[in-house]
Amino acid sequence: MTEQMMNLRHSGSERSTGFDRLADPVRRWIWNKGWNKLRDIQERSIPTLLNGDEDVIIAAATAGGKTEAAFLPLISLILEHPGESGFDLVYVGPLRALINDQFERLEDLCDRAELPVHPWHGDISQGVKARARKNPRGVLLITPESLEALFVLRGLEIPTLFKSTRAVVIDELHALLDTERGVHLRSLLTRMELAVGHRIRRIGLSATLGEMVLAREYLRPEAPETVTLLKSESDNQELKVQIRGYLRRRDRSESKSNEDDEDETAAERAIASHVFSRLRGSRNLIFAGARQNVEWYADALRQMSEEACLPVEFFPHHASLSREHRMDLEKRLKTHPATTAVCTSTLELGIDIGDIACVAQIGAPFSVASLRQRLGRSGRRTGQSAVLRMYAIETEPGTDAHPLDRLHLGLVRSIAMVELLIEGWCEPPVPQALRLSTLTHQILSVITEHGGVSAKRLYATLCEHGPFRRVSPRLFARLLKQLGKPDVALIEQAPDGALLLGRQGERLIEHYSFYAVFQTPEEYRIIADGKPLGTLPVIMILTPNMTIIFSGRRWRITEIHDKDKVIEVTADQVGRPPNFGGDSGLIHDRVMEKMRDVLSGADLPIYIDESAARLLEDARAEFRRLDIVRKPICDLGKRSCLIATWRGTVKTSTLALALQAMGYKAETYDGFLNIDCKDDAGPVEVALMEIARSDPISADSVLSIQGNFMTEKFHPYLSPDLLIEDVTSSRIDLVTLPELARSIIENGE
Repeated sequence: MTEQMMNLRHSGSERSTGFDRLADPVRRWIWNKGWNKLRDIQERSIPTLLNGDEDVIIAAATAGGKTEAAFLPLISLILEHPGESGFDLVYVGPLRALINDQFERLEDLCDRAELPVHPWHGDISQGVKARARKNPRGVLLITPESLEALFVLRGLEIPTLFKSTRAVVIDELHALLDTERGVHLRSLLTRMELAVGHRIRRIGLSATLGEMVLAREYLRPEAPETVTLLKSESDNQELKVQIRGYLRRRDRSESKSNEDDEDETAAERAIASHVFSRLRGSRNLIFAGARQNVEWYADALRQMSEEACLPVEFFPHHASLSREHRMDLEKRLKTHPATTAVCTSTLELGIDIGDIACVAQIGAPFSVASLRQRLGRSGRRTGQSAVLRMYAIETEPGTDAHPLDRLHLGLVRSIAMVELLIEGWCEPPVPQALRLSTLTHQILSVITEHGGVSAKRLYATLCEHGPFRRVSPRLFARLLKQLGKPDVALIEQAPDGALLLGRQGERLIEHYSFYAVFQTPEEYRIIADGKPLGTLPVIMILTPNMTIIFSGRRWRITEIHDKDKVIEVTADQVGRPPNFGGDSGLIHDRVMEKMRDVLSGADLPIYIDESAARLLEDARAEFRRLDIVRKPICDLGKRSCLIATWRGTVKTSTLALALQAMGYKAETYDGFLNIDCKDDAGPVEVALMEIARSDPISADSVLSIQGNFMTEKFHPYLSPDLLIEDVTSSRIDLVTLPELARSIIENGE
């Protein structure tokens, strides 16, 4: 036995007896990897996964060894107790690239264990899939959408394929909890267990979350208390962070000259220049937000490289680019030390792209969880710090600037996010909504799987045992009735009572796009007086008379055409709109509380540069001038005011919708509402008192079905009442609305 092998065994025996229990092929693989010890999460997972049959969540930072923590003991278990025909282990990953990455990581280990590994997603050839189906054993690596395709296309084979499955490993669990995809996957896992007739162990691999109770409920909703949590003890990593502030010149006129255009991009060019000087020559990720921003910064950095007669090291990465381009860049990140990807959120999840020196964030992030996930890409080597560079662009306020411009909310949000990151907090998963869109999808899938099914069996499969437990039998019956209407035609009923696919349902099932329950945000064309202004990705609820900021101007929505994906607007000249805003994202209440703390504080964070410090001081001066703490309702003009809600996106947006229904125009920002009163509307305080007394609040009093509420893939097939019921379970918070109105009134007295 080599000295290295002896050290590994000695290190393991001091901390755990788990290493000695691994199967010989697995131990030999570890030794050949040159490891002199296992990580703490790996040592702790071995006895847990070998000794029992409970569900487990393995939580650690990105590149914290979660995959090996699950597969080293699970493969040992398979070798010690081989199963019959059928896949022994199933790994579910949210990305095709992640499947490919895990295949490379597991192929050598499983080869030593003489277990086949089968990658399975849309880019895998039918021949490879056919061979796996013919002799199903070993490890199956699959996306939720490809698993859905198996149920739809090979429903009768499901019991055979998975009858020997010991465990399902779910990667990036934290990214699935409160999403359509997460509910979809949980439904598929329930259906898999019902098909094979027994419980299948679930192993979740997750980044460390601030609150794991709901993660346990997601993994095993009928018995969350039985889920074991293994959390890495070595997640404490040194963090190096800097926030740099930049001022963007204000738009002085509606018709800008080329010189003005240059002024408008001066801040962005300054950021690109700083990135070029600091990141060139190393491996980095730059999260630049929207795709057009990614392309702009990548192009600017390319030009700087060419002007300096240096090799180009900066490349764009987003979903609209070809798969070949993205794969080439991911490979280059692994193999070339001087490579920087300018990306959207496409590189946020755990694809192995090597050791990242620095993560840059341009603009304020929307969640601490996302920021933590991105930061986990940096500082993966032992003793290496995680490095975060954040760039905050604020608008230069003039004499007629809106107070929100002077509060510099983007910078304040960035600081609040870093403070919460340092405190170790991140957004907890939220309780699941009704998800009637995803339920509609699963109804069609189950009917296809069985070639027809009774309504009773459908409800038992999807609602009693599955993830749609908030859906009552009465609501389920209403949904089935809607889906069976002649103008919807997703389902129909046979003479014996069995539910079958309808004409439209068959058409949907036959197209490969059916397998995914999610859709990317719809791009709506913005049109003013017949003239197109551009396109806007819509993920928030929009209604007529709502005002939006687009291309630096304020517009009032006149009509929304969901079928044609068109939003008609007219120029809104009431007051000067704040320039802050335009991006979309859900901000948590705790983030708003921290933003208030930042504005009301006096100390300057040590990680902000001089420019950011000046901007923060200016924001605090405006905060004191407005006296927002004592007066959450600030008069801005004859019939205009600013309301400080200090709540997150959902609650603030709900109040905005309620006020719009009462005749006010309301614009939503970080914890603020910009209110314009119509001539026939009374003081906004009166409206708030009416809302405060209206407990409970009815959805009909707040929402108008003329708005754009179709935010999920199968929403167009729902009736107006079902659509409102679904939306109010996820995007709108009517329950706490009276309390919010009361708090604003009481704090203002």
